Amino acid sequence: MDLTTLRPVITKRRSTAVLLGLLAATALIGPPPAAADDETTEPPAEPPKVELVLDVSGSMRARDIDGRSRISVAQQAFNEVVDALPDETQLGIRVLGATYRGKDKKKGCQDTQQIVPVGPVDRAGAKAAVATLRPTGFTPVGLALRSAAQDLGTGATARRIVLITDGEDTCAPPDPCEVARELAAQGTRLVVDTLGLAPDEKVRRQLLCIAGATGGTYTAAQSADELSGRIKQLVDRARDTYTATPTVVGGAAECANAPLLAPGVYTDREAFSEHRWYRVPVREGQELRASVSVGLDRPVNPDYGVLLRATAPDGRELVRGVDAGSGRTDVISAGLRWSAAEDAATPTPEPGGTRPARTVCLVVSNAFAPRPGTEATPGMPVELTVDVVAASPAPDGPDLGRGWTLLLLLTLAGLLTGLVAGLLTRWWVATWREN
Repeated sequence: MDLTTLRPVITKRRSTAVLLGLLAATALIGPPPAAADDETTEPPAEPPKVELVLDVSGSMRARDIDGRSRISVAQQAFNEVVDALPDETQLGIRVLGATYRGKDKKKGCQDTQQIVPVGPVDRAGAKAAVATLRPTGFTPVGLALRSAAQDLGTGATARRIVLITDGEDTCAPPDPCEVARELAAQGTRLVVDTLGLAPDEKVRRQLLCIAGATGGTYTAAQSADELSGRIKQLVDRARDTYTATPTVVGGAAECANAPLLAPGVYTDREAFSEHRWYRVPVREGQELRASVSVGLDRPVNPDYGVLLRATAPDGRELVRGVDAGSGRTDVISAGLRWSAAEDAATPTPEPGGTRPARTVCLVVSNAFAPRPGTEATPGMPVELTVDVVAASPAPDGPDLGRGWTLLLLLTLAGLLTGLVAGLLTRWWVATWREN
């Protein structure tokens, strides 16, 4: 064999030797710290319930989405969503403007029907029902929303309506914004997400108003992929429900005036680039666990972020939260954990020997910047989860030390890697020469 043929073989073997050296060095240093076990949460007491409300009014004939009609794009998106639905989801479908072809506005504004009742997913039946739809009449959005809320009923967990429309309500009253506020005020635990299929400013404002009143989101879908992807995302969010409705709370501008929170789930709204404060009592031997999610319910610039911090009442920062990405693009989250044992400034023991609870200040901050024309009010929807449990520190990992100790360990690891790689390379070269 000539040198040209063997050079790739020697290079490959040398890389293998370096890898073996690195593995040997890692074995001497020790394994990485063990990660804490993920906590398991009990499933919701009842399955998630979602109703898709589709506008089938005459304007859905327009062919301006990827060269196709709006209704055909919506039908394709529905089929893809139905195929991807988790088996436990209970789905219903309601339409508006789908049957009355006349010009009598009074009759046309009563034109809304539930074509698939809310219940276990019948994929074949749902697809067949949607496939027969043809753009026909008026746009009674307000009436359809009120009827969809009745379809979903009541219960312990949140319900979700996903409204897909290309036009403004042409039948008010009832005004859809007023209907959304009415549903929110009734405490029906109903969230309405809206999807706009037309780049119309009046439609956008109306859909933003509907979503904002119920804590939902608004999205403009300009392609078939955007529409189907967004519907799947919203339906999936219906699975993130609680057996108890989040408690409405108002964060303060400073810790001293902040509301005192017990373990639970809370909802609030936060303006752009705002800081909102809350207080949580934590006793010795306990650990605070908190997470926050901010919903992107309106267009914002991409340079954004959410920060969750725990501080002492005197302003000292105790811990800073870390990002908790879930893969979703409509929610930005962060979380933290802090134990009372981590702070040396513990309260003086009471006469009985026990220490009083520490007050920990939680501050939620965001760096959102609105796009031109984006409404600043109401604030972005915030969901804050607070829990206080018995302290359970993660297992100690091997301590690499600091300063000169760490530098010495890293130097020894490098020398060992080089030595092993050199010896193995020399042995292989010697073997090659003999052969």
